[in-house]
Amino acid sequence: MNKVEEFNHYRGQMNEKIMAADNKVIKRLFNLDTNAYADGALDTKTKELLGLACSMVLRCDDCVKYHLGKCHELKFTREEIFEAFAIANLVGGTIVIPHLRRAVEYWDELEQLEND
Repeated sequence: MNKVEEFNHYRGQMNEKIMAADNKVIKRLFNLDTNAYADGALDTKTKELLGLACSMVLRCDDCVKYHLGKCHELKFTREEIFEAFAIANLVGGTIVIPHLRRAVEYWDELEQLEND
């Protein structure tokens, strides 16, 4: 199982367990997150780039992977992704570089899956 499949499998499995607890606050939080990325005054693509850059600055590798997956689904180019990476590193500073490395590795895997 590659990194993309492994991440998606684990995320799905754990989300099922979390939702099975039937906690109203957690369910509302998940719903809010889903709805926040829907088209509005800003389109979904813009929101995903914002989510990606913020996740990198916050140094959340799981969130970075999630947003990279969404960006891949939305057909972002490598050049667009690297511009978002550049902004995230500019805003977040050099402490973001290790997360940049892992993000590039994950993006490479997403592109490889597309080519297989």
